[in-house]
Amino acid sequence: MRLNEITYNNATPIDGYGPGFFRIGGQIHEGTVLTGPTGTTAWGGYDDQTALLKLNDHVDVLLIGTGAALTHIPKDLRTALENAGIGVEIMNSPAACRTYNVLLSEGRRIALALLPV
Repeated sequence: MRLNEITYNNATPIDGYGPGFFRIGGQIHEGTVLTGPTGTTAWGGYDDQTALLKLNDHVDVLLIGTGAALTHIPKDLRTALENAGIGVEIMNSPAACRTYNVLLSEGRRIALALLPV
């Protein structure tokens, strides 16, 4: 079996998660989190469209982790992101973390907004 070391060029991968927190690049972040090529910050949740829309020059796709279960995001949020040219993919937060790391390792222009599990 051949093993390849994964490198992340433009952002920090998700190291782990648990009830109410995410570990990103060795740092613990509690509550809702936004991470990507512009760094990692607290996120105000679905009502904080501004933080997500600022990503339009930096990412092609935004993954949104909806917590422990897959749920719909507000329609106005999806519409605003798509009108800004940001593709949106919705999944539960554990799946979003895994998908983010894979796409990040491929050098994709991606960001991740997470609700805690």
